[in-house]
Amino acid sequence: MNTVLSRANSLFAFSLSVMAALTFGCFITTAFKERSVPVSIAVSRVTLKNVEDFSGSRERNDLGFVTFDITADILNGKNEYSTKNNALNQVVLWDKIMLRGDNPRLFLKDMKTKYFFFDDGNGLKGNRNVTLTLSWNVVPNAGILPLVTGSGHVSVPFPDTYETTKSY
Repeated sequence: MNTVLSRANSLFAFSLSVMAALTFGCFITTAFKERSVPVSIAVSRVTLKNVEDFSGSRERNDLGFVTFDITADILNGKNEYSTKNNALNQVVLWDKIMLRGDNPRLFLKDMKTKYFFFDDGNGLKGNRNVTLTLSWNVVPNAGILPLVTGSGHVSVPFPDTYETTKSY
């Protein structure tokens, strides 16, 4: 009755139970930790262009360019705004992967958007409620992946006119 396979099975099941309990303990120690920190965001330049859609259709859409400064003690620049068609639009404009051991302080000046700020229509022109926030994910050893938003934000009014590209 107590064969080698039976004893190995019991040892394996016990080991899995102990690892599950340790993983849960690791999760509980960080699950309810407050991660929000003060964030300072300043926008130095906003320009807006009206360009053709990337899909090849002849529709013209807004393409925004934002130059900003960030001061924070952690990280991932997100932008949100509303248009007539959508109550809430969220766009990631800039991001950075920080590894454990990296300096968690951000002092960034005159950063340009890393990704296109492209609106499917003309919702950016004259929009007075484009809000820049700083959000980041903390990758835990075990458990859920929390999205943390910093306590500071800035609302940016977009221009009422498009910037024209000069062709030579």
